Amino acid sequence: MQRQADRDNATAMQDSGIVEIASNPEMYLRYLELQGDNPHYSPGNIALAMFQNPNVTQFGTREKWKSIGRSIMDAEVNKSFQIFSRASFGKGYTLAPAYDISQTYGREVKTVQLENGSPEMEAALRTVLNYTVAQVVIDEHMDTPAFYDAERMELAVNPNYPDNEAFAAIAAEIAHCRMHAKGVNNYYTRGECDLDAQSVSYILCRRFGVERDVPDLSRLAELYGDWTPQEVRQALDSVQDMSKKIGNSIERNIAPPEHTRGSQVKRPTR
Repeated sequence: MQRQADRDNATAMQDSGIVEIASNPEMYLRYLELQGDNPHYSPGNIALAMFQNPNVTQFGTREKWKSIGRSIMDAEVNKSFQIFSRASFGKGYTLAPAYDISQTYGREVKTVQLENGSPEMEAALRTVLNYTVAQVVIDEHMDTPAFYDAERMELAVNPNYPDNEAFAAIAAEIAHCRMHAKGVNNYYTRGECDLDAQSVSYILCRRFGVERDVPDLSRLAELYGDWTPQEVRQALDSVQDMSKKIGNSIERNIAPPEHTRGSQVKRPTR
């Protein structure tokens, strides 16, 4: 009974956090930053982390930290917060204690950082473009690095922009392209989908250390005003899923996983 009560309380906290994220521009931006720093965790778990620990940065369960060579400090063992984690046996999820990186010690956490003019950035740009479902055309006369034309179903790219601006813009326009889904999505409009597209781009830029502007959050309350917590969560899940898939592909193409005898790094999936 207590375990179910704890799950119910955590779910209620998730819903409350999701509503706050979708109604407060400052909290939405905080969410995007945390999602970029913790790309494999769900928006629900991001909400749980940020509302239980306002100073959270990178976080994970004891098992997650152990898998990358870090341990929980003795003094911090009893200062965890709760997130949902895959159950060890069977299907579903269970509540598990989680810790911020500041509560751990051990091996340095390595991240992929993309710099202008680097081979890694070039590979990342190719990878992002591979996610288009539209024809790609070159237009050097545009006043923007990239633009998805929903009527023509074309993704135009201007190659005369710095890599970081190109990466941010192409990622957003790829998101528009995929949301439109070759015209299959009859509910697609650029205005309604732009925040989601910019959010995908911002999460990816945050994940790979690429500088970009903060998305325009002036319509946040209008876009999510009458949505239920579940509907907001589904929208954030879609943004996270797209950014995670593209980001994982970038990492695989830049730094394929190393397989060493007797050791494997397991990546959390939620």
